[in-house]
Amino acid sequence: MMKNLTSLSTLLFLLLSCTGQEIPNKDYQLKTAVLAAPEHQREAATVMGYDSNGELTVIKEGTNDFVCIADDPNKEGFSVAAYHKSLEPFMTRGRELKAQGLSFKEVFDKREEEVNAGTLEMPDKATLYVSTGEPNEETGEIDNLYTRYVIYIPYATEESTGMPLSPPAPGAPWIMDPGTHRAHIMINPPKQ
Repeated sequence: MMKNLTSLSTLLFLLLSCTGQEIPNKDYQLKTAVLAAPEHQREAATVMGYDSNGELTVIKEGTNDFVCIADDPNKEGFSVAAYHKSLEPFMTRGRELKAQGLSFKEVFDKREEEVNAGTLEMPDKATLYVSTGEPNEETGEIDNLYTRYVIYIPYATEESTGMPLSPPAPGAPWIMDPGTHRAHIMINPPKQ
């Protein structure tokens, strides 16, 4: 029996080593995924995390308008996101296209084509929050948490918003991808 457990442990270690991923437990994913959402939206948010196969799946059904995404164990660094549920078709389609091996530009172009054709729903305005930080293995907390804000306003331009195309000062808002389906106001607060 002990030999079988040792063999199983060795096999599990080898599998994790070969894939380079270790999937955090569900409680940790739930705790950290919501860090990107506004505090008053966290408890009732839907949370998507990673199952034992590394696949993104809903790990908690929410009751409000927020979707939170756990840190991807396949990517370097810590990053979680939260967004208004009206962005879910856009986000889901992006994940599908990336899974097909498309580059960032190819994903951008395909979604632009689909939004323009009316086959991909894009809200007229919605917010995405992205938080990064450093996991503290001793405390289980995320140190140096930093959140940036993305406010989608499809097809907006510098002229239609008065927003510059680059930040005029640290933390000042600016418009990115103007005139496209993915036009958005970026707000990157200064890091402390």
